[in-house]
Amino acid sequence: MFNLETWELLSYIVTVIGLPLAIVVFIFEQRKERNNEEEEVYQLLSDNYQEFLKVALENPDLRLFASEENLALSAEQRERKFIILSMLISLFERAYLLLYENDMTEKQLRRWRSWEDYMGEWCNRADFRAALPILLRGEDPAFATYIQSLAVNEHTA
Repeated sequence: MFNLETWELLSYIVTVIGLPLAIVVFIFEQRKERNNEEEEVYQLLSDNYQEFLKVALENPDLRLFASEENLALSAEQRERKFIILSMLISLFERAYLLLYENDMTEKQLRRWRSWEDYMGEWCNRADFRAALPILLRGEDPAFATYIQSLAVNEHTA
């Protein structure tokens, strides 16, 4: 049915067309999978921030969303506030470690900027900036440097 020359021609066709096509499909699938993983990480972090906001809302006496600082907090309130801010710093650090890169694609940059906005909002608060040195003890040095510079920029802006 098929002679040797036909088989040889078919093997050339597979080598010339099929192999490069398989490589292109593989690369495309790898990128798609990586993008899905990045989206999943972003979604999980966003869900964690929503959970943090619920905790903050459950503690209205701490006035975490007030524009002015509440200086007349009891010792118990100060401790709860510190714990809640520690949760926030931990979440911000996780976002930094998982999402921040020096060379980001447009999509990665868009995701990161939403976290940078959250951090900037909190860095606008004098009480948050004042607590940063204690909150950042033991945290990733690159993250600590990043959020401290953000706090300085937000405060002077």
